[in-house]
Amino acid sequence: MDRSLISKEVIPFLLMFGTLILATIVGDALLHYFDLVWIGRYLGIPGTVLILLSLFYSMRKRKMVSFGKPKTLLKLHETLAWLGALMILVHAGIHVYAILPWLALVAMLVNVLSGMTGKFLLDRSRRFLAEKKAAYANQGLPEDEVEKRLFWDATTFELMKKWRAVHLPITLAFAVLGLTHIFSIFLFWQWK
Repeated sequence: MDRSLISKEVIPFLLMFGTLILATIVGDALLHYFDLVWIGRYLGIPGTVLILLSLFYSMRKRKMVSFGKPKTLLKLHETLAWLGALMILVHAGIHVYAILPWLALVAMLVNVLSGMTGKFLLDRSRRFLAEKKAAYANQGLPEDEVEKRLFWDATTFELMKKWRAVHLPITLAFAVLGLTHIFSIFLFWQWK
């Protein structure tokens, strides 16, 4: 039975993002309950490390590194970025008293949403194109006719693959704000 677009795409997207927010709330609540709020203060460090490790996928795509399979690194990218974002969200909690950390946090959330949107849109589009191509082939249409009929869908898919052109500046904004936040922490740290 064919599932609807909502159950195939929208609900998994909302569940993934909702789980991130719920895990943040639960993690922060547990730290408060067990009087371990101080741990949250330091979760930004491993969270940042996980996000940095997730960048190996982008480095592999740009041939800056040669190890790993792109598909495996993509899964690792998604997982590490999600876990890193979780740690940073718990780190932030509701204890942010300055504008810079809030800006970095918002940029991170927009970056996570951008990445998740790209993931779901590209997967959906790739499947849609493959299904349409298979349907035309099953009708017995010659390859050149299939290509003609798929032209606009294939062109749209190629444009959607350029989603990364939007995701990259968002990532850079997050990186600049995050690094500025980290630098300001070291600058104003009480080094006693």
